[in-house]
Amino acid sequence: MATRWFGAPVRRNEDPRLLRGQGTYVDDIDLPEMLHAAVLRSPYARAKIESINTQAARALPGVHMVLTAADLGEVLEPSPLLIPHEALTKPRTQLPLAPREVRYVGEAVAFVVAESRYLAEDALGLIDVEYEPLPAVHNLAVASAPDAPLVHEDVPGNLAAHLVQCVGRPDEVIASAPHVRRETFEMERGAAMPMECRGIVARWDRYEQMLTCWISTQAPIPLRNGLAAIFHLPEHKVRVIAPDVGGGFGPKIMLFYPEEVLAPLATMRLGRPVKWIEDRRENFISTNQERGQLHEVEYAFDDQGELLAVRDVFQHDAGAYTPYGIMVPIITACSLPGPYRLKHYASDCRAFYTNKVPVSPYRGAGRPHAVFVMERIMDGIARELGLDRLEVRSRNFIRPEEFPWDVGLVYQDGGPTRYDSGNYQAALDKLKELLDYDGFAARQAQARSQGRYLGLGVGYYVEGTSIGPYEGAHVRVESDGRVFVSTGVTSQGQSHQTVFAQIVAEQLGIEPGDVLVTEGDSQAFYWGVGTFASRAATVAGLAVHLAALKVREKVRTLAAELLEASPEDIELADGKVFVKGTPQRALTLGQLAIKANPLRYTYGESARTLAAMNLAAARPGPALPSERDGPGLEADGFYSPPHGSFASGVHGAIIEVDPRTAMVSFVKYVAVHDCGRLINPLVVEGQVHGGVAQGIGGAFFERLVFDEAAQPLSATFMDYLIPTAAEIPDITVEHIETPSPLNPLGIKGVGEAGTIPVAALFASALDDALSPWHIRIREMPLHPCRLHEILSAASKGAFNIPSSHDPTSSG
Repeated sequence: MATRWFGAPVRRNEDPRLLRGQGTYVDDIDLPEMLHAAVLRSPYARAKIESINTQAARALPGVHMVLTAADLGEVLEPSPLLIPHEALTKPRTQLPLAPREVRYVGEAVAFVVAESRYLAEDALGLIDVEYEPLPAVHNLAVASAPDAPLVHEDVPGNLAAHLVQCVGRPDEVIASAPHVRRETFEMERGAAMPMECRGIVARWDRYEQMLTCWISTQAPIPLRNGLAAIFHLPEHKVRVIAPDVGGGFGPKIMLFYPEEVLAPLATMRLGRPVKWIEDRRENFISTNQERGQLHEVEYAFDDQGELLAVRDVFQHDAGAYTPYGIMVPIITACSLPGPYRLKHYASDCRAFYTNKVPVSPYRGAGRPHAVFVMERIMDGIARELGLDRLEVRSRNFIRPEEFPWDVGLVYQDGGPTRYDSGNYQAALDKLKELLDYDGFAARQAQARSQGRYLGLGVGYYVEGTSIGPYEGAHVRVESDGRVFVSTGVTSQGQSHQTVFAQIVAEQLGIEPGDVLVTEGDSQAFYWGVGTFASRAATVAGLAVHLAALKVREKVRTLAAELLEASPEDIELADGKVFVKGTPQRALTLGQLAIKANPLRYTYGESARTLAAMNLAAARPGPALPSERDGPGLEADGFYSPPHGSFASGVHGAIIEVDPRTAMVSFVKYVAVHDCGRLINPLVVEGQVHGGVAQGIGGAFFERLVFDEAAQPLSATFMDYLIPTAAEIPDITVEHIETPSPLNPLGIKGVGEAGTIPVAALFASALDDALSPWHIRIREMPLHPCRLHEILSAASKGAFNIPSSHDPTSSG
């Protein structure tokens, strides 16, 4: 019997190379005669460009090129609108270099290419730009005001889009409900902060007329297609490679950032390779951000705690441009119902332009906002009725027998928001056990008697995954018995080289270590979309599975011919192929690969082995029988999901708050996750751990602050704090499995799961810990200073803790 690899906790194939420092990132690429680029960026959030004088920069020895908008010719075109939508009536995308007006601090104004980055930076200082500063739009309140400055002169009211979706009769239900509450919830901006910032190395080969670009990207094939169009090249004459990528988290799915057009233009004009590497300051002010939303919510419920209806009117901060359309607010609107039986729901979203870095999806992509709102609603119902928080959730869950559950909304891929499977109560029961939920009240009371304030928080979520349109893969058996896999997606830490290997190993009866996976190279596999939205394993992984199945059938067909047996009697195990019950008369996969090639005589020792077994000689008939579908043991597989699948999970944590300093520490953290069948539990847990760390950072440490001129005030790691290992607790991860009926492997995505519920959970835990002050958290992210302000306001300025440790009760 072959070893079962699917579902096994296989250690990552990637780790030995990466842990030895043998990874290859964009900045590791060093080509002969390579030049280096730097970008001049706007110091103003909004200003007219009166003039640009580049004469001194061009004259600096060692400078090879200075580009402004006037130098770009036909390349001076807006970047594509990646995902149009009928509600996005005023889309605007960015030019590679600003010609007349800048709209955010960090927008590219000029591009310098020199012998070194040092010289390029020096040349930037010699460029004289005369700006006329203009009033800026620094937040949603200003953007939506009647007399607001306009980010784009031809966009009235700064309104990019107005999206309305409705299910049932929410107005009628709210009007007649026994209980109705209205609340305002806000989530402010955050940024991805990958270890590796963006970067590109571009090389033009004038002999082959070939453009090759190494880019730190999540979408090499769409970039290849776009660059070919921009520079009027055949697609096969543009090669885009994503080598090792040190973190993506969504912003690296974008196309095009200005540098991804300017560096290729420079190499084609200069005939020498050009490298541009983003520094950390640039990452803060020029890489896409996310998460600015303001929600005005009205919700109705009955005396038993059943949620009857929700009306959510919210504003979304789109930044200065909408390259990714309104994908983030669409996901927010569709994710808000969560795991609950909400039959009457209205969502009204307005997306406004502001003078900030553009917005595109960042890990969670609109879901943390939705979960924050809905989980605050659940806690609000419990608070109003004096019910247990988790009991309220249980009373509202969609039940297992009700799947598939159609939420009634149009999802980000244009398909239905239709939950394929789940068991929400089972996950909650497991969480309660792991947290010792029933015993927490006594523990909390004991801690308070000692002057310590513990709180328990819970956040439940449903995560849309597996969106299309498609992915593909190629699987090929080599003459040495190893198997090569290529696909169009990329990895930024998701362990594709392990999980894809497990999928193939399961079908071909080999070790995962004998499967070599190539990804992120547009020449290795021609078709694909990219890695985002928790879709790589569920879409590309299915393509790998289908290709491996085809190869398996080719192997069985050929082996049956050679071993004079029926294909149904052929087994694959331990890298060998044999008839059931006779493993002593086996062929290796490598030998079969040689036999499948009519030129097998050139393969040396393996061919001689075949000859010794009387298997190498030619036989009568065609060299390529029709049932083999060409030479070799290889096949392509493509998979297009019918619509998205929906993973789910619930996180719970116990925190401790020091009311004097407003510092918060995590005492315990538990995550129970359902992503269908697990390919590799170790990989899933690693994804959840990383997501939780980012979620904690986004809830209590990481803050993007802008002043009234839309100047970023927290654009260094001195001010934008990222949690370290010391701030992240031990995380217990458990699983339940409700297989998806939408694909043959029963899998769902996991990549964003860890991040999604953390803000909601954090708010819930703070409410509980600070219940003596009657505090209700309605904003994220918090930080100690802001939390101290909230505590002080609740105490009406008399912030002190008496010696008995009883807080003031006047809040």
